[in-house]
Amino acid sequence: MSVLDLKVPPPLVALIAAGLMWLLGNYIETPVIDVPYKSTLCYLLVGVGLLIDVFAIRQFRRAKTTVNPLRPSNATSLVNAGIYQYTRNPMYLGNFMFLLVWLVWLGTPYALLGLVFYVVYMNQFQIKPEEKALLVLFGDQYAAFCADVRRWI
Repeated sequence: MSVLDLKVPPPLVALIAAGLMWLLGNYIETPVIDVPYKSTLCYLLVGVGLLIDVFAIRQFRRAKTTVNPLRPSNATSLVNAGIYQYTRNPMYLGNFMFLLVWLVWLGTPYALLGLVFYVVYMNQFQIKPEEKALLVLFGDQYAAFCADVRRWI
């Protein structure tokens, strides 16, 4: 187990990634890519991200299980219905969508590194430790869920 495993709340990781994206976009000379209908695209992607998050949290509430990502061992049931039929980590996917919006809004190619940081960090220090904990809790049922549903999309 790493020192960082399950230590930094995922929304904070997303904020750090967003800050990194802003820094890279503002302090490294790069051409800005102007996306046609940028505002409309950003609003649409924010809406998608919000829907993903709302559906995910709603499923957890219905199952009466924890939404605390720092304590996966407190889960009382395996949620595999609704949006969880398509992604094992919809709340993290929602954060990814918000970072994608930020990338489009900034319009700088170097900001993509912040998005990469988010995915790599989340896979290594959040998702993999969660998966280990959930495998201990739910055994074969969780293994089957992982075999059927992708980690991100």
